[in-house]
Amino acid sequence: MLLEREFSFDAAHRLESYHGKCENLHGHTYRLSVEIEGSPDADGMIVDFARVKEIVDREVISKFDHSYLNDFIRQPSAENIARFVFERLEPLLKGPDYFLSAVRVWETPRSSVTFRRRDMESPK
Repeated sequence: MLLEREFSFDAAHRLESYHGKCENLHGHTYRLSVEIEGSPDADGMIVDFARVKEIVDREVISKFDHSYLNDFIRQPSAENIARFVFERLEPLLKGPDYFLSAVRVWETPRSSVTFRRRDMESPK
């Protein structure tokens, strides 16, 4: 079974290694989705939505919202943001019957990147 929780945050960045308009300082209203795969427990839940919200708010949203993403991520493309968030949350969003399976980041309403567990083996 797949559990999904969405979040949003506003942040600025610039892609220093990219040669185009995104090389300049600009901002986005990002949308973030956290996907957790697992089996429901005796209470009928994979993991409590409130627990997921508390962890993501503490570890990601409170740091990224209204920030300059280059302070956290060297080249904050949507791809690198998704990887960063996955690596930060992965050890915190796992239990005996569930694990973080994917993180999806929308940079615009129609453009997103999904970082999946299997991508952990891909080079950084």
